[in-house]
Amino acid sequence: MKLLMLCSSVYGHTSTVCRHMRPALEAAGFEVVEHALPDAPPDPAEFDAVLIGASIRNGKHNPAVLQFIERYQSALQARPSAFFSVNLVARKPHKNTPQTNPYVRKFLETSPWQPDRVGVFGGQLNYRRYRRFDRWVIRFIMWMNKGPTDLDTNADFTDWDAVRAFAEEFAEFARQNRA
Repeated sequence: MKLLMLCSSVYGHTSTVCRHMRPALEAAGFEVVEHALPDAPPDPAEFDAVLIGASIRNGKHNPAVLQFIERYQSALQARPSAFFSVNLVARKPHKNTPQTNPYVRKFLETSPWQPDRVGVFGGQLNYRRYRRFDRWVIRFIMWMNKGPTDLDTNADFTDWDAVRAFAEEFAEFARQNRA
């Protein structure tokens, strides 16, 4: 069984989340092929299941994610599929579900693809790693939302147990419902 895992990451944290999911997917019997978007991805029709992870930057998922979905919508709908978003809003307990996270809700409202499973995880805040403009934009957003604004902040808001559980649950679903 082959699983395509697509990751759209700006500063690398979403790729780290994908790497943490990989052992659970492999333990369920999947050969995982990981690919970074926006690089030219393989055709999802060649896989038994597809998992897409995307980060938020300046309030949006990478446009390449939606372009991929629009191009391969029928292949995505024809096999077990999942989507997860990594964003700093999800650090808040009342914004860390697909139903309560504004970015995931907007994604699901605008996407022609409706994945079988959807997850959302808090991201990493590391001001020193950001480009100057991004650092100030993110700091302003954090200030507006009563988040950390100290430029020395390096905080990981990811619930790694939830990441593992999401991967395990999707792997089981995909195994039972594979294309």
